[in-house]
Amino acid sequence: MSELLTGQPGERRLFLGNEAIVRGALEAGVALVTTYPGTPASEIGDRCYEISRQSDLYFEYSVNEKVALEVAAGAAASGWRSLCSMKHVGLNVAADTLMTLAYVGVKAGMVIVSADDPSLFSSQNEQDNRFYAKMAGLPMLEPASPQEAKEMARAAFALSEELQLPVLLRTTTRVNHTRGAVTLGELAPHPGPGFFSKEPFQKVMVPAVARQAHARLLEAQARAAALSETSAFNKICGKGTWGIATSGVSSNYVEDAVAELGLQDRVQVLKLGFTHPLPVNLILKFLAPLERVLVVEELEPYLEEGLRAIAQAQGLTLPVQGKGQALFSRLYEYHPALVRRVTARYFALTDKAAEPLEPAQILGQPLPDRPPNLCPGCPHRAMYYSVKIALKDLGVEGVFPTDIGCYTLGLLPPLSMADFLICMGSSINTAAGISKATDQKVVAFIGDSTFFHSGLPGLVNAVHQGHDFLLVILDNGTTAMTGHQPHPGVTLTPPGYPCEHVPLKRVVQALGVEKLWVVNPFKYQEALAATKEAVNATGVRVLIAEAPCPLHVHRLQGRKSRARFRVTDKCQDCRHCLDYFGCPAMQLSDKLEGGRMLIDTDLCSGCAFCVQWCEAIRPVKARGK
Repeated sequence: MSELLTGQPGERRLFLGNEAIVRGALEAGVALVTTYPGTPASEIGDRCYEISRQSDLYFEYSVNEKVALEVAAGAAASGWRSLCSMKHVGLNVAADTLMTLAYVGVKAGMVIVSADDPSLFSSQNEQDNRFYAKMAGLPMLEPASPQEAKEMARAAFALSEELQLPVLLRTTTRVNHTRGAVTLGELAPHPGPGFFSKEPFQKVMVPAVARQAHARLLEAQARAAALSETSAFNKICGKGTWGIATSGVSSNYVEDAVAELGLQDRVQVLKLGFTHPLPVNLILKFLAPLERVLVVEELEPYLEEGLRAIAQAQGLTLPVQGKGQALFSRLYEYHPALVRRVTARYFALTDKAAEPLEPAQILGQPLPDRPPNLCPGCPHRAMYYSVKIALKDLGVEGVFPTDIGCYTLGLLPPLSMADFLICMGSSINTAAGISKATDQKVVAFIGDSTFFHSGLPGLVNAVHQGHDFLLVILDNGTTAMTGHQPHPGVTLTPPGYPCEHVPLKRVVQALGVEKLWVVNPFKYQEALAATKEAVNATGVRVLIAEAPCPLHVHRLQGRKSRARFRVTDKCQDCRHCLDYFGCPAMQLSDKLEGGRMLIDTDLCSGCAFCVQWCEAIRPVKARGK
């Protein structure tokens, strides 16, 4: 049984921030959870999937974030407490729903987890989703640790029901992926069947209803502001005439900096966890005795602008600063050494501003680079190779719009199969625009999960508008980059996964695509011939490359024995394999004469793709044969 379903109240467990959020939701009696997987929020869905196999919790990996939010909203309107989780860019997909859901409101508690990713560890942008709370007029909580993540997740459901509004729980990567001690509370029982009460003139947002709903939303915001004033998540500590205002994970760095710089008797700290609406009276109480305030928050100056506006409205003239030259940047996540240094500089503690040693200084050498790369045996690499060779043989240079997923790792040489990328599903639509504006041959790439997420409308549009490009759907049978979560087109599923398989080929045909090829990318000659046909054709055409992610297969079925391959003396050092294929298992060896190629058998997956186009590569003979 999942450890999130066990334990006695008062017991302490080590949980990831994401796991703590799940535990808090379970203690609040959550009945339904939806998600589209995305780092750093993926573990929320993964743990809920496990729990749903062992309890009466309903969970689904929805096809995209908009769908996930709307399913959760329907459950909340029917009396079930619901949670919907996604990464920060996922809320962009769900924003249309979010803005009007604030007008519609909820009956049972509903929590929306938005996981921001400062420093872009696994994202295409670095947006600050705190502004979504302000734009939508929704209350927002920001945890600083796994313990707070659990407490806030639980409290958010009660807050949601009190205000009859969804509540945003905004996290960041460091909170999501930090493991910390969490004190358990009591698990709440499932509520039983819900009931949807018909109130069309409250819940159907035609203009006349929406005008009244907007007024109700503003009234609810006023009640939320009053609750923010007395929230246990907002507090002032310390004493002195200097101030530091902070929220989220940055508050941990502030606590360290204050202790290390010996400022306990000189600095008051305003730590905010209920950050929208801001607690105006508490902030004024904090600002009144101070000479200057430093605001420590990652990404945008959300708190800084709020504190300045409050100070200005009351005629306070003390400096309130956070972002700026010699202070904090709007770029990337912070760390303890940075907060310590800026704090010392801001309060003119120049004798204490020394920077702790960086890892490279401690090790005496720079840390090794680890560029992103497709795994050995990845079917995407095999398909990329067929496309490269097909274009080379045809004497054509292609333009490659790509999408979000493992295949984005085709960006780097020697593959170099990514030329343009915006967001999920953009490859199809940008391919249409590029093909219309140029005479170049356009080959777009999208993954199976991304295609179901947001590729369908683009492909329908391309067929309807008569565009001219080749779309390669890289179907590896899972949502691989975020942890092998299922999607509608999967055939290999986790044990007990209950949902229906939606064949990708039939979907593509149903969207009106008449020129369609389906290949196994590991069958090189077949894939190459089909690719050449598809490249030479005109109009909207689709090539589906079907082969499972080997990591996913091993995860579900266990690692099986595999063939092993070696480079023989026939190798002429042409370096074709390095220049066109670039498998991580292939490398030049300075221990062999002439720096000849070798295959690292520990890394080789045994896919046997390279054997089909290189005569110098042969299987390793088993012993005794």
